[in-house]
Amino acid sequence: MSKTRRKFIFVTGGVMSGVGKGVTTASIGALLRARGLRVTAVKIDPYVNVDPGTMNPVEHGEVFVTADGQESDQDLGNYERFFDTDLGRENYMTTGSVYLSVIERERSMGYGGKTVEVVPHIPLEVISRITAAADRANADVTLIEVGGTVGEYQNILFLEACRMMRLDRPNDVLAILVSYLPVPGTLGEMKTKPTQYACRSLNSVGLQPDMIICRSTHLLDESRKRKLSMNCNVSPEDVISAPDAPSIYNVPIRLHEERVGERICKKLGIKTKGERMKPWEDLLATSSKQAKQVRIGIVGKYFSTGDFTLSDAYLSVIEAVKHAAWAVGRKPEISWLNSEAYEQSPAQMKRELAQLDGILIPGGFGSRGVEGKIRAIQYAREKKIPFLGICYGLQLAVIEYTRHVLGYAHAHTTEIAPKTPNPVIHLMNEQEERMKNHDYGGTMRLGNYPCVLAPHSIAQRLYGGAALIQERHRHRFEVNPEYVPRLMEKGLRFSGQSPDGTLAEIIELPKHPFFVASQFHPEFTSRPFSPNPLFLGFVKAASGKRKH
Repeated sequence: MSKTRRKFIFVTGGVMSGVGKGVTTASIGALLRARGLRVTAVKIDPYVNVDPGTMNPVEHGEVFVTADGQESDQDLGNYERFFDTDLGRENYMTTGSVYLSVIERERSMGYGGKTVEVVPHIPLEVISRITAAADRANADVTLIEVGGTVGEYQNILFLEACRMMRLDRPNDVLAILVSYLPVPGTLGEMKTKPTQYACRSLNSVGLQPDMIICRSTHLLDESRKRKLSMNCNVSPEDVISAPDAPSIYNVPIRLHEERVGERICKKLGIKTKGERMKPWEDLLATSSKQAKQVRIGIVGKYFSTGDFTLSDAYLSVIEAVKHAAWAVGRKPEISWLNSEAYEQSPAQMKRELAQLDGILIPGGFGSRGVEGKIRAIQYAREKKIPFLGICYGLQLAVIEYTRHVLGYAHAHTTEIAPKTPNPVIHLMNEQEERMKNHDYGGTMRLGNYPCVLAPHSIAQRLYGGAALIQERHRHRFEVNPEYVPRLMEKGLRFSGQSPDGTLAEIIELPKHPFFVASQFHPEFTSRPFSPNPLFLGFVKAASGKRKH
């Protein structure tokens, strides 16, 4: 398909957030890829933050990091997993980043002295970014997910960008509304009126949806399809039933059954062969038929929001565990374990950890719950329970080993204890000045960095004998190289290092069933059809611990 015929699909949300726009967008992309089309996606977040890097994970969810170092929304992780491709900084924008670009351009006389206005210059910047992402990927179809819900003041300029693109290219731009149809318990009846109002809100900004994806707890019946069709000016065939699914990986199959890919291609005038869905069907068959379980405990602190548990803070970790478990023929049973509770009750910790097949310490920041995590790591090491540490998990594993094997009882990270006598984890040199100036946003070690694997190490075996790998990072602090020789003398192996040998990337204990930790984030590169090697090795070891 030529550049002039690139196609664009805007995905907006109605009624309420959190109903699956990201998974729907990723699934539509998977359907189009299954038809042989080149697909990319752009996520737009309507907040003024330049990126989510400084936001609380409990409030925002996981910060996903692309290979080129862009801190982005977790939906980019789903796009990468469903498209099986790497995305970059051009695939993500926020209100803050768009305004910042326009203001910087105005300050440098990029507008030639003209009056710069919110409309049209902000929507034009949005359109410029969308088309740049499409061009870079040489995409036949570009999906654009607009965060939030229709009717909100925050995203009206992004909807204006969609309106302007449709006006300019009426045959190349579609608008899809993802809306929730509630079934109030006191009524027991699915209600369409909220979606009708969402559609009217979209109409009020000059947009008519070409398709409505109806999320609900139940299948959409024909009478409600007809009602929505009549009241929303949409063909009945374009009112799509999308009930809750057991797994996000069921969604492409569900939309395929509703002929969503076929309908989209017809509307956009794209001629393709049928959708090749066998890989997705095989994945679902593999994941659903597993009877044997593997119990993995994630020991963290970003779980609670009020009276609810928020697993989104560790979304990619959860998905990576699933990918690995399915690959080794196991059904993952994931437990959320609060490290703060372990600081108050060692007995509770021992009781909970003893029931697990594997213990995972994910990334994080700050002092809250740290001592509980260190206790959990010590328990995993001493009780020979398979252990995987990620980023902060590696740093805390090094602290635990320094304290209890080297005997430096006050060893710590300078992030928490700046005056510790044994700063086994310290700030990277290039980060010190930034921290002094309170320069936090987008200033960490971010994105892909090379890692040299030690010959005959567990890490090298897991990575198929490779000598050099690339993995994604998000951190400021590092293992202090002054302590590395002493740690190695006591049995801790540094099996992955930066090419210059100064930065620790992977640690392992050769005589443990599985005790591995990485400074990078392996979860960001795990895919449903190709699990990350560290997760695969971890879950395989955990599955070996459980014999039934």
